Order: sequence, then C-alpha cells, then structure tokens
Amino acid sequence: MKKIKTAVRRYYPFGLILMALLGFFEWSVSAGITPHFIIPKPSSVVLTLIEQYELLWRHTLITLLEVAVGLGVSIGLGIPLGILLHYSSWAKRALYPFVLVSQTIPIIALSPIFVMWFGYGLTIKVAIIFLFCFFPLVVSTYDGLKVTDSAYLSLFRNLKASKWQMFKYLQWRMALPSVLSGIKLSVIYALMGATVGEWLGGSDGLGYYIRRTASNLKADGVFAGIVILSLIGLILFGVVSGLEAVLLHYRNQERNA
Repeated sequence: MKKIKTAVRRYYPFGLILMALLGFFEWSVSAGITPHFIIPKPSSVVLTLIEQYELLWRHTLITLLEVAVGLGVSIGLGIPLGILLHYSSWAKRALYPFVLVSQTIPIIALSPIFVMWFGYGLTIKVAIIFLFCFFPLVVSTYDGLKVTDSAYLSLFRNLKASKWQMFKYLQWRMALPSVLSGIKLSVIYALMGATVGEWLGGSDGLGYYIRRTASNLKADGVFAGIVILSLIGLILFGVVSGLEAVLLHYRNQERNA
C-alpha cells in the first residue's frame, strides 16, 4: 500500500495530463472537430479492446513470443560478446566495427533480404529484434566492464585473485548496473523490432493487426493495438526494473550503512 501511495504521489501529474488529453479528444471527436478516422474517441478504443478481446489476445501472445525469443537470443549473444570485447583487444579490433555497422543500416533496407533468407515466420521477427537489441547489450556490457575502479583491481591483484575471481566478484558486479540498463533499453527495442517485423510480413502479431486496421481506416483498432503495445512495454520495463532492484539490493544497503 505504501508503494502505491508513493507511485501516486510521484506520477499524479502524468495522470492528470493524460486524463485531460483523453477528455479533450473524447469531446473534440464527438463534436465533429476532429475526424474520427484520424483520432478516435477514447471510449471507442476501449470498446474495441473489449469487443475484440480474443483476437487481440491471440495477436498479443504471438508478439510476446517473438519478443521473448528475440530478446533471449540477443542477451545470450550480446552480453558474452561485450565481455569478449573487453578482454580481447584482437576481438575488439575485429568485431566491434561489425557491431557499429549493424546499426548504420536501415532495417527497412534489409527487409527484402531478410524475407528471402527467413521467409515470413518467426525467424524474420527474431532477426529484426536481434538487430534492434544487439548493439545496446554489447555496448552496455563492454562499457560497464571498463568502469571498474582501478583501486579495487589493485586490491584484488594484491590478494592474488584469479582472473575469474576478479571478474565474478568485482568487474561483473560493477558492470551489472550498466548491463541492466542495456537490458531495460533492449526490452523496449525488442517490442519495436517485433512490431516492425510484423509490419514487413506475416499474418499474426500486434504489428500485423495495426497494419490491417490502418489499411481499413479503423483508427480505433490502430489505437487499441498501440495501447496494448504500450502496456506490454511498461510491464516489461517494470519487470526488468524489479529484477534490477533485487540484483542491486546491496548498493542500497551500502548507501544506508
């Protein structure tokens, strides 16, 4: 209950502005000032969410599956590569330019190639999510490992700690805040990547649902899909933030000591 009260005090300005905007658009569309096919009434969006609950739930599950697989692959490859770049100067010189180049190519330019390679199934969505998430995970891990305090490193060397012990008990713990920040960014990017992949091709997922309703000029359906995507993003971000609080609880203990 205390956490709820704290959240209300912290975010009530956002809530007030959101309620004002919803009320304004409800009035402007009802009064004929704003065309309903451009911005629908918030009540129409809510009605769509209720009436098309089963359809939206099916598309949501597909998008969540794509996000889970794509994010899992990105974390499983991105974090180890960031560690490798930190410990191997040869790997840094050989691989880091490829990591940078991967972010300079517009995803839309790769879509024809991806379709030829992967078709329209789950694989193409995972590949696009990987391109979105890979860079922040690699960079956050690499940069996090670089900020290890030299005084602590000297202490561990004086204690004859092995490289594994230095990594496990010092460098990884100090890099963890940066790594978790990269994961928090990646969960949002993963959702964006899944939506883009569904736009490019396929017949399932919230991105496909939004594209289909947009082509039929059903703005209420478009906004219903956007609302669900936003809620998923907030939930995923909150889950990672909760994990961060658990894993970094020792930092709060140190501050309170």
